[in-house]
Amino acid sequence: MSRVYNFSAGPAMLPEPVLEQVREELLDWRGTGMSVMEMSHRGKAFVAIAEEAEAELRALAGIPEHYEVLFLQGGASLQFAMVPLNLLRGKGKADYVNTGSWSTKAIKEARRFCEVNVAASSEASRFTTIPPQAEWRLDPDAAYVHYTPNETIGGVEFHWVPDTGDVPLVADMSSTILSRPLEVERFGLIYAGAQKNIGPAGLTLVIVREDLVGHAGPGVPSMLDYRTHAEAGSMANTPPTFAWYVAGLVFKWIRDQGGLAAMAERNRRKAEKLYAFIDGSDFYHNPVDPACRSWMNVPFTLARPELDGAFLEGAAEAGLSTLKGHRSVGGMRASLYNAMPEAGVDALIDYMAEFERRHG
Repeated sequence: MSRVYNFSAGPAMLPEPVLEQVREELLDWRGTGMSVMEMSHRGKAFVAIAEEAEAELRALAGIPEHYEVLFLQGGASLQFAMVPLNLLRGKGKADYVNTGSWSTKAIKEARRFCEVNVAASSEASRFTTIPPQAEWRLDPDAAYVHYTPNETIGGVEFHWVPDTGDVPLVADMSSTILSRPLEVERFGLIYAGAQKNIGPAGLTLVIVREDLVGHAGPGVPSMLDYRTHAEAGSMANTPPTFAWYVAGLVFKWIRDQGGLAAMAERNRRKAEKLYAFIDGSDFYHNPVDPACRSWMNVPFTLARPELDGAFLEGAAEAGLSTLKGHRSVGGMRASLYNAMPEAGVDALIDYMAEFERRHG
């Protein structure tokens, strides 16, 4: 069997050492005679797995004790609703910053529950940049400020954390969490789908400051109330046990790689190498403002779009998988999450150079 370099935006590749450990433990986890997938989530074995995973994450990301860590389901898309349902706290409006497709979806869902003030938007630039905070029109009466630090589709990323004063800052970190050090205390709430830097699809992390928990209105279903999950240790119902277990292994793998500082250096190096090649070519183009380019998702187009099919076919033959851009923007997209080795980026650049030589 030959593994490919998987550039998918998610579900994304996982670290091979983690997959190997999963394979080793798949039928019999530590002498229990059963797979983690077969365990009761309330049994001692899985409770130990869950507690260890949370401890690893807290240590890795420096999560203070006064923040709850929730292991939930429903993806980031469910959080588009859970955030306003829990964080409005009697207020009727919230601030949102619109920098791409996922911001737009979060705004659309929030409008079902409150008045949304779009404090800033880069839609006029086709979401290729980020409005400087000096231009934001924040409402001091907003319940919270929501933004998307990295837009997976457009490849636009904040390389700074907004200052929102006493208004809680909420971040959809699905595609950037654990890719670099994280100042948790600058946020009221962080949420992230797992399927990019954390583990398999099906798990959603929520890191929320304790004082923001317990304010859901009387009409909010109990399973959409953060307090329900905080009080039950994320086990108010059967959690995504296997994904939780694999996430714990990924947290340990990141720790063994040197932690988030080491991840940041590696991710920066991978991205800069690919952008440098694209910028040095007349055949490939990246549309994003260089100051806002994503480390995680690198979109690019070919000078001759009619060659897109041939490019993808040749890439697949070279062991470079899932490079097709999102249907809304076209072109190509290379996702460079934590598990993507630098050798994968080198292989992609070599292929791109050869393709340009033959077709440029």
